[in-house]
Amino acid sequence: MSDFAITFLGTGTSVGVPMVGCDCETCTSEDPRDNRMRSSIYVETPDVRILVDTGPDLRMQCLREKISHVDAVIFTHAHMDHVVGFDDLRRFSVGADATLDIYALPETMADIQRMFAFAFNGENRYPGYIKPEPHLIEGAFELGDLRITPLPVQHGKVPTIGFLFEREGRKIAAYAADCKTFSEAALEAMAGVETLIIDALRHTPHVTHMNFEEALAVVDRIKPQQTWFTHIADEILHSREDPLLPDGVRIAYDGLKLKL
Repeated sequence: MSDFAITFLGTGTSVGVPMVGCDCETCTSEDPRDNRMRSSIYVETPDVRILVDTGPDLRMQCLREKISHVDAVIFTHAHMDHVVGFDDLRRFSVGADATLDIYALPETMADIQRMFAFAFNGENRYPGYIKPEPHLIEGAFELGDLRITPLPVQHGKVPTIGFLFEREGRKIAAYAADCKTFSEAALEAMAGVETLIIDALRHTPHVTHMNFEEALAVVDRIKPQQTWFTHIADEILHSREDPLLPDGVRIAYDGLKLKL
């Protein structure tokens, strides 16, 4: 394993691609890069393995990528396509006394605890059940050899963050799969990051997500070494759109592994 790896578990929008009941060019494409599960990544270093979000496709994503260990889960926000696979985390806290650290904003954690009350009420701590150990994100924090900084973003009406991953002073990667705008503090924190993974839903505007034009404006502002678009809708056909992007900017796809 490289010193830092990111695997794209999913790169799709909230309804996934193909969409149910849609027969557009992308939804009927035979290119596997156009099959997009709900957005999530898996981060690996020699010290720690971190899952970002638990969407409805989590079980199949873990089977596909042969993920057998998670040290911690960090959440961007509490929309259904980012949390509803929460109970599939049970495979990472199998033992009777095994717990799993989860990190989220206070508001996001409150929503998760409400939605999955059975996991937090202390009455169901059996072997094979999910036994979360909650930690509130109120600033930068450490996991293994990584320093993780929350990046405030605007995304609809729920509190939402991205994450900046640093080690030994290197800004290795920033991840923001759901955002319409970045706070000034987030843009300053990300400046010069090596790898940017950013919401770029489609070409046409959207009220809570960046389109390609908006995402490229962020790229121009912070000047990462490489950029990967994620949270992609079915308006985007990979083989048609990927070659049209500027140098250093690419469209991510499910199963892509970056070794940084």
